[in-house]
Amino acid sequence: MISRSKRLAVLLAGLFLAFSMVAMDQAEARRGGSFGSRGMRTFQSVPPTRTAPQPAAPVERSMTPNAGTNNTARQTQAFQRPGFLSGLGGSMMRGLLLGGLIGVLLGQGFGGLAGIFGLLLQALLMGGAIMLAVRLFRSQSVHNQGPAVAGVPRSMGNLGRGAAAQPDTGDVAAFPIPGIGSAFGGTTQANASDEITLSQPDLDTFQQRLTEVQEAFGREDHAALRRVVTPEMVSYLSEELADNAKKGVRNDVSDVSLLEADIAESWREDDRDYATAALRYESRDVTRDRVSGKIVAGQADRPTETTELWTFTRQNGGDWKLAAIQQP
Repeated sequence: MISRSKRLAVLLAGLFLAFSMVAMDQAEARRGGSFGSRGMRTFQSVPPTRTAPQPAAPVERSMTPNAGTNNTARQTQAFQRPGFLSGLGGSMMRGLLLGGLIGVLLGQGFGGLAGIFGLLLQALLMGGAIMLAVRLFRSQSVHNQGPAVAGVPRSMGNLGRGAAAQPDTGDVAAFPIPGIGSAFGGTTQANASDEITLSQPDLDTFQQRLTEVQEAFGREDHAALRRVVTPEMVSYLSEELADNAKKGVRNDVSDVSLLEADIAESWREDDRDYATAALRYESRDVTRDRVSGKIVAGQADRPTETTELWTFTRQNGGDWKLAAIQQP
């Protein structure tokens, strides 16, 4: 049998280990996860590629509203809407019955019971009138909304272009990375009107953005971040930088080198283009104490390898900016 003092010691040791693990996790500078916006495809799965054959994690933080979730919630609420007897009508009926029962118990006898029946009749007549008015109001509302587009909820009637079929997950071509020997020949996706073809300068820009974003984040250069990422991504990255400052650490990223890349999909929505690329790269990524410069996480003597999905966007043929990051 383990003595009480030994059990207490084991419990305290376990708690100390748990809090130590939490502290180590909080020391990590990069929060990771999947965040940003991919237009109409924000909450759709990204086709697998040779670089990222595993399914990507869904977007966890985004300013793009999830129409599918909102519609499901509305349908659930409509299905669970209480009936007349469960709402005000039910409260009235229960109150009348309880009042009548109390009247009988207090000695009013069958005269009080007859009064109950009269009140019940009045309540039923009132309930019938209310239900008739509610049904009439609903029928007029449905008539004013007009017919819904086939296969598209009424709330998405003007967003039909976002319901494009999932692209084919066939072979996709890789970036022409120096030293890798792979050639870019365009993505093999479903023939949809909103699919676009990327050129070599676009791919060179994506590779350049990878280095620019990582190094700007490491320098905590907010002005540089605003030039190469969307305002939404600026807010997320600035939040992480603020958390690092609060913890007294900073993220030091250097020697970023792209090893392999694939285009998962590229498409157009109105006047805005999107392209999601799977990027496998290596970098020297460490966390340092802001005062002493001492490394508190990571290893500076050797680079680490990372694979992520980066979505870029541009408007009216402007500069490509980072719009989302997803973890495979």
